[in-house]
Amino acid sequence: MYHNRDINLLWVRSEDLERDGSDALLDSAQGIIVPGGFGIRGIEGMIKAASYARDNEIPYLGLCLGMHVMVIEFARYVLGSTEPNSTEFDTSTPYPVIDLLPEQKEMENKGGTMRLGNYPCQLVDGSRAANAYGQSLVYERHRHRLEFNNQFRTQLQEAGMVYSGLSPDGRLVEVCELANHPWMVSCQFHPEFGSRPTRPHPLFRDFIGVAKDILREGAQPPLPFSP
Repeated sequence: MYHNRDINLLWVRSEDLERDGSDALLDSAQGIIVPGGFGIRGIEGMIKAASYARDNEIPYLGLCLGMHVMVIEFARYVLGSTEPNSTEFDTSTPYPVIDLLPEQKEMENKGGTMRLGNYPCQLVDGSRAANAYGQSLVYERHRHRLEFNNQFRTQLQEAGMVYSGLSPDGRLVEVCELANHPWMVSCQFHPEFGSRPTRPHPLFRDFIGVAKDILREGAQPPLPFSP
């Protein structure tokens, strides 16, 4: 509604991406969202979707798990190693770019220990995230146990990843984006909790704002909104 466009949503099973490849299923996509979730099922298909978005300069928005997927894909295919992973999917990976929150590593009983609720996020001036919000300090709702592993911060940053949102103490990466891409942004939190049809969340608003202007062969041309 905000952009006065009808949206044609295509739900894609990540297992189908694993089997059929991304070209066959995403060749008309003007934007790709990888939402939150848990577990290893279909994760390689999600990574293929992120890779397709990066390679073809298609707008991408990753939510929680979708951010983990973006980080893993970037570490694998930009840095040139097949081994980066999340410890959620491979506890023995030598490159755990996504790992448990530090305070949870020694816990045996993980019940009730997720990072839940509304937390502050400090945005980097001039980033796509900061431009979307129009302010530097925001509060967003979280539901997760794993985070970006700070051991790999410098390595990925030097390759082109931007950490555009951090916890106020600088310890946790909350938003990341790619410097050399039209709009590839991911967040550790859940912006969908605060988005409404008549008041879209800033990240959804700007994601659609970029995606609507991309017209690919076979894609639906822009249509005026029909209430």
